[in-house]
Amino acid sequence: MEFRYLPITEKDKREMLSTIGVQSTDELFADIPESVRCNGELNIKPPKNEYALTKELTQLASRNINIKAHTSFLGAGVYDHYIPSIVDHVISRSEFYTAYTPYQPEISQGELQAIFEFQTMICELTGMDVANSSMYDGGTALAEAVNLSAGQTKRQKVLVSKAIHPESLAVIHSYVKGPGLEIVEIDHVNGVTDMDQLESELDEDTASVVLQYPNFFGQIERLDRVRELVDQQKKTMMITSSNPLALGYLTPPGEFGADIVVGDAQVFGIPAQYGGPHCGYFATTKKLMRKVPGRLVGQTKDEEGRRGFVLTLQAREQHIRRDKATSNICSNQALNALAASVAMSSLGKQGVRKMSWMNIQKASYMKKQLEESGFEIAFTGAFFNEIVVKLNQDVDMVNRKLLEKGIIGGYNLSRDFPELSSHMLLAITEIRTKEEVDQFIKEVGDICG
Repeated sequence: MEFRYLPITEKDKREMLSTIGVQSTDELFADIPESVRCNGELNIKPPKNEYALTKELTQLASRNINIKAHTSFLGAGVYDHYIPSIVDHVISRSEFYTAYTPYQPEISQGELQAIFEFQTMICELTGMDVANSSMYDGGTALAEAVNLSAGQTKRQKVLVSKAIHPESLAVIHSYVKGPGLEIVEIDHVNGVTDMDQLESELDEDTASVVLQYPNFFGQIERLDRVRELVDQQKKTMMITSSNPLALGYLTPPGEFGADIVVGDAQVFGIPAQYGGPHCGYFATTKKLMRKVPGRLVGQTKDEEGRRGFVLTLQAREQHIRRDKATSNICSNQALNALAASVAMSSLGKQGVRKMSWMNIQKASYMKKQLEESGFEIAFTGAFFNEIVVKLNQDVDMVNRKLLEKGIIGGYNLSRDFPELSSHMLLAITEIRTKEEVDQFIKEVGDICG
């Protein structure tokens, strides 16, 4: 057959039409009015055979710029980290690769245990009591946390720091249209949330306060101060979106009294993948355990006393109860959660801490070298692995010239923060070398004069 990727013959078509009792394909569309049907041929290229199609797609793919051939300093929510080789080996096994949902625990113990281990490690990193089996990504997890806080407190006002990821902020605005929540955005000062404005906006109608730690600019927020302010209003919750790798070194939000901690596990074992799919996590206190969206895996014993794992506390049907549902999400990212679990297990506790520490040290080296080269660093506070540098040229133009040198530059902050025109957000992870950092500074210096 010429088109092996469309394995159907004319004989196959006739047999299918005969089986369902129609004479032609056109009869299948008889109920669709002629006025809305497409008359004529579609304006697309004619089909190619399998070999020619594969060759064309390969040529197109080779035009993409990737982080294997280029040195990347682009972060802003998706990062270039070390991925242990064992990750791909484990997630490629058919019993994991093809699994969707472990509905039958008696034949899904491996999948259930993997999810349980993911939950456990997320709890250890965040300092929280319970975590779910993963969510689509960090942005939707954060929006789910906002809705949960409103449902739990019966309040309609949520204070959200503008220093969170702008895409997460957009997702929150979309999510709250249904329940009709009021979102009050809190400005940033010197790259961190404006505590004075936060205090003035905080009142008895506030359901929760939302921050990112480290925030979108890489700065470390004062969660202890936020907790003090939140405690002034009974029932108001503190929600933190956190990079889980950073929590390998930073004090976890749970120790500051966070009520909900969410984030994206992309930093552990998940490639950038054009921005997704990734793996969100959702961790909270025992008090809110029954309000957690998505799924939970619990550990138990069977009638013979053997350890086992099951989906627990909530059935899938809970999530299709219309206005009574706690969430509209009833799925998870099991394969990516497995990748994150394998990566964390491979690194171990000390490895995660060392990896986190290397991010801090290498970013500090970048900051020092930029300052010595005459560049202005925008913010002066403590930071993790991202810094904001001010350029004297258009950021997009600088990035285009860097690409010619084999370097993927930083994020143009003017896209989301007009007040930060000519500012670039740079990410420096543990796999960036001293030579790569020095080369970046040299090239940017040449471009900016």
